[in-house]
Amino acid sequence: MLIETLTTAQLLFAAAILFTAYLVRGISGFGSALVAVPPLALILPLQIVVPMVVLLDNLCSLAHSIRNLHHIQWRELLPLLPFTLIGIVTALFLLKSLDQALLKNILAVFIIGYAIYTLLPLPEPKGPRLWAVPMGLLAGLVGTMFGTGGPFTVVYLRLRQLNKVAFRGTVAMIFLLDGGARLVGFTLSGFYTLDTLYLIAASLPLIATGLYIGGHIHTNLTPQTFVRIISAILLISGISLLIK
Repeated sequence: MLIETLTTAQLLFAAAILFTAYLVRGISGFGSALVAVPPLALILPLQIVVPMVVLLDNLCSLAHSIRNLHHIQWRELLPLLPFTLIGIVTALFLLKSLDQALLKNILAVFIIGYAIYTLLPLPEPKGPRLWAVPMGLLAGLVGTMFGTGGPFTVVYLRLRQLNKVAFRGTVAMIFLLDGGARLVGFTLSGFYTLDTLYLIAASLPLIATGLYIGGHIHTNLTPQTFVRIISAILLISGISLLIK
């Protein structure tokens, strides 16, 4: 079994990463995959890490969507879905066929680019629903390959300039539907092996603890400072993955 091949240091590292990732999600409502996938990919194959994080994230999104059901903006959500599905199908093929080292390098470049993007003082633009085409494709493609497609969904909803309550409800439902489609794809493609399911089961107490503590933290950090801290973590993770 894969978990038996990991050293004690690697197991502690993985536990710390998962706890931190879902602590961040408990505080902010998103970001768990971005925090978890790059460092976990240093010690585990992406073909195990991504399906594991997708399933764990989907459980979180389900609870969040139920709480915010009345605030979901379906007219902004629905245009994304067909293009997201196209991205998912494409990514399932690539994930099976591309070399593991190449996948990690692509992930590293994406994470570094996204971290730099979030650190730049850019204005909040407005855009038409036509942006659902590229953002949906990229969300499905990157989300399925690396578990980190959320940034494209967030960018699209920010272009649509939703208020805070509508944004949180809508993004949670998109993550739920997108994640559900990826779960089906991963299951049909045989990614949920015994190793993956065992790791998921072992992770649940860490995930629950991180979410609970994160949900009860009253931080004095401004949203901008919090984003910068997470971006710095992502930048370090991306560089580490690239030079590994």
